Amino acid sequence: MKQIFYLLAILLTGMASCSSPKEKLLIACGDDKVVIIDAGKSTEDSTHIVWRWQVSEAVSQLPPECQKLMVPLDECKPVNEGKEILLTSSGGGALLLDKETKECRFYAYVPMAHSIEMLPGGRIAIALSTHPKGNSLELYDVDKPEQVLFRDSLYSGHGVVWMEEKQRLYVLGFDELRAYALAQWETDSPSLQLEKTWKLPIEDGHDLVRISDHELGFSGYEDVYKFDLTDEAFALFSPMQGKKDIKSFNYDVQTGYLVYTQAEIDWWTHHIYIEQPTKVLTVKDINLYKVRTF
Repeated sequence: MKQIFYLLAILLTGMASCSSPKEKLLIACGDDKVVIIDAGKSTEDSTHIVWRWQVSEAVSQLPPECQKLMVPLDECKPVNEGKEILLTSSGGGALLLDKETKECRFYAYVPMAHSIEMLPGGRIAIALSTHPKGNSLELYDVDKPEQVLFRDSLYSGHGVVWMEEKQRLYVLGFDELRAYALAQWETDSPSLQLEKTWKLPIEDGHDLVRISDHELGFSGYEDVYKFDLTDEAFALFSPMQGKKDIKSFNYDVQTGYLVYTQAEIDWWTHHIYIEQPTKVLTVKDINLYKVRTF
């Protein structure tokens, strides 16, 4: 009987821990800075920053003109179990940064780079809002930053997300969502094969994020939507209803952990909003743009 009560206590404890959202590290960027924040140790009066990087720290690795192109920072994504960070700048740069050494493992001049994603085999996909040869989706190899392996036309690319479960790259444009499969991936001439395009219910697609293993979320000026990959159906994302001009957001469907930035003054913000539990974090000296869970 004691063993039964003991097992029941363990089960209830586990259920309780699963039902409450876990505090996470957040990574945020804007202007010329990237910061990693311990949300659990932060308050509205004091944001606990555990790591920071500034574009000027790349002075010995990038030519001076390239440093200028890396401002303002537009997107930051932790990859390879958080050991590296992908960065883009609408000024015209894409970069892979080693978090521990702060060395640049990859840099490419990519005009108006807005979103970036790491693909299998050290390949990097970048979505651009403008390009001298037309709006584009571009593919690179970490070891060959000077060479564009593949390019596809895309109107105002603002989001790229790799879904391992689906083995597909999803790309957000101004008014469409695309799905790409990997083609000739084990060769020196890999490409992305366009499989399907869906028309968005809005015409200002902005930030694209993974919500779960079968759902994507994307924001526009007026609303935030989710897209069910199984049913291929769009729906308003209810946790974000009523919030306008969301610049970036992340949502964990298992814990209900929701983090977002929202335009305030001159299209920028200094704040990160966390819901459940409710918390507003202010990052000083940065006009924030994107925030991601780390």
